[in-house]
Amino acid sequence: MEKYKAPDNCVNLNVPTVNPQIWGNMTSAIRAQEVRLQKILKVLTSGITAFARILDGDNVTAEQQDALALLCNTQYEINCFRKSSIWPTLNLKFAGLCRASTTQPPQQLFGEDLPRLVKELDEAAKTIGLMKLPTARVPTYRRPQ
Repeated sequence: MEKYKAPDNCVNLNVPTVNPQIWGNMTSAIRAQEVRLQKILKVLTSGITAFARILDGDNVTAEQQDALALLCNTQYEINCFRKSSIWPTLNLKFAGLCRASTTQPPQQLFGEDLPRLVKELDEAAKTIGLMKLPTARVPTYRRPQ
């Protein structure tokens, strides 16, 4: 795998690590699963890199383009699965962190600016809480004696 490291200009081929703030709150079972998924992604990334190196830049067939796109999409889907498997360990109001994003995280799975995202989600949760109508208390009916 070391032979086929991703080039420096291909940051999307890196295997993002879990942000330390989230890693510390994960259960041991989720951590073990996460380590296994990172190993799978490292092998997949090496395969993508090896495949890309054998392509002739001037004569890439449609099948080769499709194969590369499918491999890269597999990497994206595994990262989405990683987020969704971590979701149960998070506070419900921060579940938005686990939504699939349109961009691949380069270094950390939940992005490099996690504190800002958490603050935004916290503010959004407060705003939504303010917008909810208070639930009316229905008096309990007692039968006259």
